[in-house]
Amino acid sequence: MTPWPSLVEIPAMNERIMNYHRPRHPTLTNLTALLAATLGLCAIALSGADSDKKKAVWDPAKLPPASDKKDLTYDKDIKPIFEKSCVKCHSGDKPKSKYRIDTLAAAVKGGESGDAAIIPGNSAKSPMVAYISELVEDMEMPPTEKRDKYPALTKEQIGLVRAWIDQGAK
Repeated sequence: MTPWPSLVEIPAMNERIMNYHRPRHPTLTNLTALLAATLGLCAIALSGADSDKKKAVWDPAKLPPASDKKDLTYDKDIKPIFEKSCVKCHSGDKPKSKYRIDTLAAAVKGGESGDAAIIPGNSAKSPMVAYISELVEDMEMPPTEKRDKYPALTKEQIGLVRAWIDQGAK
């Protein structure tokens, strides 16, 4: 049987037990602190990454006026406009910004931002209208550098899109 430690040995044993998991070298202590701080900052940066994205802001007063035409539908009136300037990039398996515009449901839903692109009944607040009207910098649709292939929508076409949205986007 092992004898009990003497009263002199107990403090030394206690010191060894308490320091067992601590790094033996001061540099290791500094590296551990640096690693912990780096991981903490990365976590903070990643958690705030989505909140850094700014929402598009535009002045609705600068939008072209909505058309007076009634009973507009996606298939009859709007899809032909989109097919000339939008569908090539916003359809298929890998649409730009994950935004498909080749069907009514997809066009209303929106893309990777998670926000609706079209707000039925309110064209002035629909981001798509601001983009096709060139009111949001760096979000002009079609992109200015691709206008040789995909023409910009005319004020009349934008007016039809606005009227269609204001009529409920059906």
